Amino acid sequence: MVAGWFTGEGEHFRLVGTRCSACGSVFFPREDAFCRNPECEGGELTATPLSGRGRVWSYTDTRYRPPSPYVTNPELPWEPYALVAVELEAERIVVLGQAAAGVTVGDLRVGMEVEVVPGVLYKDAETTWPTWNWRPTGVTA
Repeated sequence: MVAGWFTGEGEHFRLVGTRCSACGSVFFPREDAFCRNPECEGGELTATPLSGRGRVWSYTDTRYRPPSPYVTNPELPWEPYALVAVELEAERIVVLGQAAAGVTVGDLRVGMEVEVVPGVLYKDAETTWPTWNWRPTGVTA
């Protein structure tokens, strides 16, 4: 995973975006070079933790192994997972991510509240690739 995209642990785990000081726009993944808002002349970009909860905007399941740079063992059978687009109301953005382990498309509904939690994209003998997941609120791991 890209360094600086998330921070904290447990209930303090947060995605880290960028906020433009000129227009207030928030971006994720973070932007360190310029404001992505085409109507903004640009301002200082500062790292900002994003809301820990949002609402499901859309969701689907994966039925095929994504291409590189997705990290996976091609010798193991593919296991589908739920992919969730979550609207963060305060930031006025939608962030895509995998659903937490055990959460399927049957567990998700548009508009339901979810929270961001730490996850593992892939793990082998030498390395663990951390990521973020979305989990319905009130569900424990």
